[in-house]
Amino acid sequence: MLKALRNTIGSPGIKNIVIATFVMITIFIIGMIGYHYLEGMRWFDGLYMTFITISTIGFNEIKTLSIEGRIFTMGIFVFGIGVISYIASQTTQLLFESELFVKRAMRKRLEKMEDHYIICGYGRIGHRIATVLNEAELPIVIVENRASSIERLRADGFTYIEGDAEDERVLKEAGVKKAKALICTLSSDQDNVFTTLLARELNNDVFILVRTNEHKNRSRVLRAGANQVISPYEIGADRMANVILRPNVEQFIQSMTRDKMQDHTFDEVLIAEGSELAGKSLAEVDVRNRFSVLIIAIIPNGEQIKFNPNSSDIINVGDSLILMGDLGKIQKFREEVCNDQRTLAERTKHFDEVNNG
Repeated sequence: MLKALRNTIGSPGIKNIVIATFVMITIFIIGMIGYHYLEGMRWFDGLYMTFITISTIGFNEIKTLSIEGRIFTMGIFVFGIGVISYIASQTTQLLFESELFVKRAMRKRLEKMEDHYIICGYGRIGHRIATVLNEAELPIVIVENRASSIERLRADGFTYIEGDAEDERVLKEAGVKKAKALICTLSSDQDNVFTTLLARELNNDVFILVRTNEHKNRSRVLRAGANQVISPYEIGADRMANVILRPNVEQFIQSMTRDKMQDHTFDEVLIAEGSELAGKSLAEVDVRNRFSVLIIAIIPNGEQIKFNPNSSDIINVGDSLILMGDLGKIQKFREEVCNDQRTLAERTKHFDEVNNG
């Protein structure tokens, strides 16, 4: 989008407007000089006469003009109006072309996208999700139809489709058939259900995550084809209750998940072929002392999660480990010990299998 705008700024339209502006300034200077020498006006009075002539305001003349002064005024009017009309037409054309450039660039970007994430709705929740996924450098497309949200999308620089998420054409334009996931954050549960039905019909394999406002609608959204349903209100209420019931636990979770200054976090790694951990028990590995990370859980390939695993539990190729520790040490542990060389985008390819499993 920025490239398209740069192309527009460097286009002949801008150059023509600049040239026409210089011509307009020249007309004002000529008018000021002309009225000074033809009618004996002061310099500012000559400038004022030129202004009211070109702008067609219709104020009275400063003084009664001579024949020469009237002919000069007609010439100033004709040339001035002509230049103003030209600037107006060029500006209108430039704005139109700029919009076309932006839409064309957006369309080309959408055509190249695949395995991307579609966010339906750019309210408070949609904006937050988009921000987090964008920070993780994941490809996203946002579907929105409210004018205020469109302006915000343009300012934020996201790729977007202006339209109704319940419109089949709009979802197709957003690339739902090639998308990895669709996230419904529309304000109405009814709209989310309909969008889910439509998206599932267009792409049976896409992972669909839906926001719901009322718990009673959860089962309806799931029947419509959603893989997972989340109620922000319920989560928020539970978190608020935990502040009262378990204040220290809540403080710990908040510092781990929301404090940007916190070095420690939760993460997951995959035991890949060639990992030195494969075939060994937790006691043999001694991850905590050797690598300064803590194994919270083991997810054997295709099996249930083992929370707080025993020291005798064996780690195998294909298992996933849920860790807690320093960001840098987890990344080093992932690459050097687990031989997990996947990028973040590659790691997210498995999330739909986990949720469906």
